[in-house]
Amino acid sequence: MRRGRVQLELPKVAENGHSVRMVVRVDSPMTEADHVRAIDLVADRNPVPRVATFFLGPGSGRAEVESRLRLNGSQRVTAIAQLADGSFWFDAVDVTVNDLACIDGG
Repeated sequence: MRRGRVQLELPKVAENGHSVRMVVRVDSPMTEADHVRAIDLVADRNPVPRVATFFLGPGSGRAEVESRLRLNGSQRVTAIAQLADGSFWFDAVDVTVNDLACIDGG
């Protein structure tokens, strides 16, 4: 995995871990030959670390995903993009969470 091409946006401080806004963008022309196949989001302190996988392709138009995450406390969140050429790119953001989510174990 190489750092770059992926931009993960999360707040530095989240008041509530139950719903944290995130945006992932990948620098890709999204053509048949050069596109993003998948984006994985990993939050290591969550009971299930891989919190989401988004599948994309040339028909997606652009490599951008916006959603909300549940976070079990302050932690690093990593976005990993798999490209059509088999390469993997990532970005990571440290988030401080004031009110935990996911405390029920799953």
